Amino acid sequence: MDIRHYFVEKGTGKAFILLHGNGADSFFFKGQIDEFARLYHVYALDTRGHGRTPRGKMPFTIRQFANDLLGFMDEQRIGKAHLLGFSDGANTAMVFAIRHPERVDRLVLNGANLNADGVKRSTQIPIELGYRIARHFSGKSESARRNAEMLGLMVNEPDVSPSELAGIRAKTLVIAGTRDMIREAHTRMIAESIPDAKLVFVRGNHFIANRHPAEFNRVVLEFLRD
Repeated sequence: MDIRHYFVEKGTGKAFILLHGNGADSFFFKGQIDEFARLYHVYALDTRGHGRTPRGKMPFTIRQFANDLLGFMDEQRIGKAHLLGFSDGANTAMVFAIRHPERVDRLVLNGANLNADGVKRSTQIPIELGYRIARHFSGKSESARRNAEMLGLMVNEPDVSPSELAGIRAKTLVIAGTRDMIREAHTRMIAESIPDAKLVFVRGNHFIANRHPAEFNRVVLEFLRD
């Protein structure tokens, strides 16, 4: 692997890996790490090209992030783990669980989407406009190139079909905000496509883990203990 992840590690017991969303880093889970570490061995990663983890030279895609996660687990000698992903982190966890079902114990998908159509147009249109502008200037500006790469994740990724979700064997919790930027029908479709998945909506927007940690943590821990 061409990168080494920066990560926050806390607690003992079953491995529990947290994956943040686009443009963020492991600090997004400031309201979860201590709470989850009371029961689990928590690893909160900075994804490739985010936070303190270098960009490296490999493709900047959700599938590459899933490959990176496999490398991280092998490096840390984690045979099987609970995974919790938020937004693009949820998409990474979802792809990983499809590709490596034997490495996932329980799966929590917070604010996941299969493609750009799953995002409300009021949110997606500015993203797509920003992506086009950034791409136009990407040959002249490093910051524009970087911005195009980040926005590209939300325009072109993860491109997963509902039928692929049938390959997820982990017991799964699909969780989203009642006012999420992901369309409710899309979130419900994801839950319905994963065998025996549990679906929960928490009052709030896309950032429920960060803004309503007590309720979010309660739902997640209840699911993991069930």
